[in-house]
Amino acid sequence: MKTLQDLIHLFQRSHGVDVLPQTEPVMCPTCGASLANQESFRRFCICEHCRHHFMISARRRIELLADPGAFKEDQRRLVSSDPLTFSDHLPYRQRLDEARARTGLLDAVVTGTCTIGNLRVVVAVSDFEFMGGSMGSVVGEKIATAFELALERRLPLITVASSGGARMQEGMLSLVQMAKTSAAAQRLHGAGLPFLSVLTNPTTGGMFASFASLGDITVAEPGALIGFAGPRVVEQTTGIPLPAGSHTAEAQLSYGMIDQIVDRADLREYLIRLLSLLRNTSRRPHHKREEQVAKPDEPDASAWETVRLARRPDRPTTLTYIEHMTTEWTELHGDRLDGDDPAMVCGLAKLDGQTVVVLGHERGADEQERERRNGGRPRPEGFRKVQRVMALAAKFHLPVVTLIDTPGARLDLASESRGLARAIATTMAMMSDLPVPIVSAIIGEGGSGGALALGVADRVLMLEHSIYSVIAPEGAAAIIYRDASRAQEITRALKLTAHDCKFLGVIDSIVPEPEGAAHAAPEEAAQLLKRVLVHELTSIQGRPPAKLVAARLRKFRQMGRFERLSQWDISSLRQRLSARI
Repeated sequence: MKTLQDLIHLFQRSHGVDVLPQTEPVMCPTCGASLANQESFRRFCICEHCRHHFMISARRRIELLADPGAFKEDQRRLVSSDPLTFSDHLPYRQRLDEARARTGLLDAVVTGTCTIGNLRVVVAVSDFEFMGGSMGSVVGEKIATAFELALERRLPLITVASSGGARMQEGMLSLVQMAKTSAAAQRLHGAGLPFLSVLTNPTTGGMFASFASLGDITVAEPGALIGFAGPRVVEQTTGIPLPAGSHTAEAQLSYGMIDQIVDRADLREYLIRLLSLLRNTSRRPHHKREEQVAKPDEPDASAWETVRLARRPDRPTTLTYIEHMTTEWTELHGDRLDGDDPAMVCGLAKLDGQTVVVLGHERGADEQERERRNGGRPRPEGFRKVQRVMALAAKFHLPVVTLIDTPGARLDLASESRGLARAIATTMAMMSDLPVPIVSAIIGEGGSGGALALGVADRVLMLEHSIYSVIAPEGAAAIIYRDASRAQEITRALKLTAHDCKFLGVIDSIVPEPEGAAHAAPEEAAQLLKRVLVHELTSIQGRPPAKLVAARLRKFRQMGRFERLSQWDISSLRQRLSARI
């Protein structure tokens, strides 16, 4: 006869999860360190040496997240009716009674309202100790009702998942809770309310494949086992061994499925920052509209010298500008489809006191970072990540700032096979009718479609010593002269400097750089750019979304220079062509 504890141990062994200790542990199972007198273990159940995260109960987790005394539980009287009258070695009702005696809960989730950092939220926290956190009718109902309560009260929702999946003792009535909770999450999204999802050890099966994967922003605790099926289940099903760490939070981050890994000790402050960023979204920057920076003088440098300045390895990168221009920068990761591209950074920040979405190419500040980030050459997943975060901007009515600095998209077979051209096209299409203000700035090299994909904006700026070009000079020289070393000769003809682009009408303003260019004084360069960004955002904020989008479409619709031939011109052209033939 198997007890509840036997079943929990069976699940843990089959999914590769650390077995819950019968008594409070005295030694870390990961590093072997003594847990005696560890403050981090006492407060957070974390080993201070290796940061191993022990499982904790739902109520303990709420204590760690909520303001003291602020939590008010709801739906406390819901219990399973044992719809199948299920029994194996033990009747289902007896298993429920054992779980209740063990945990003090009526089922595997605790829901209610509280404040976190004085910000009111709805929370739903599952508890793995109650029948493996499995989602039956009660869990599904309580979670769906939590979504509905958040919708009714116009509050953010935070869910914390810890589950082995569906509850087999309730059969199909358990499985359909996946659909119920997913639909409830979709309704909350449609209302424009924040949904933050936290994944803990373990999050698998039906809970991971439903509402827990639908957060606007999804984070996980370090080392958590996360996946639709546990690694041992996959190995038993396929007969193929899996690499170590294939189903961890760290793996999910690399797969593009979560935004960040957050230590339990930092989770409360992280959630407060997210809630704050998503809360005051309509306030305009402090700067007055008339505040502007001096226009740059006519260029002294040649076009080729400008190319060299734009490409300098010590030129400030997107992350440098973010560091010096914004506060509360919170990077978001993953395209939720294929991966996370380090060549593209996306996130939320405060710009002069207002929440904005920042998107940009990141080429890396040193040789090691440049290699990791492919020199700022994004793959398809980078553009799809941009699209995902732009969708958040639209949902929460957040202005968008894009920082462009790339030689172009990553050109290799892997990118082609994952749909590079379509990723660029759909990014531009999405930007064209995004119903929020967009200001773009070319801060270094703006190369071809990989750059333009972030440049379909209401206002397009260029730093004084940046470049924006249909093709790199080396590429143009290789095509025209069949000799890439003659790039300097063709640079001027490409009209790629800021002043050239301003004359052609493809940008709106030129941002001056400090004496000696941006690399000589990165912080000063960032402050100059910040002033112009704030000025431009202020000038377009407050416009109705329909008018904003119409003006943006009209702006790009009017770009291009051409002439219309008269009938005489056409006749003359035909005669010349006939003579040649």
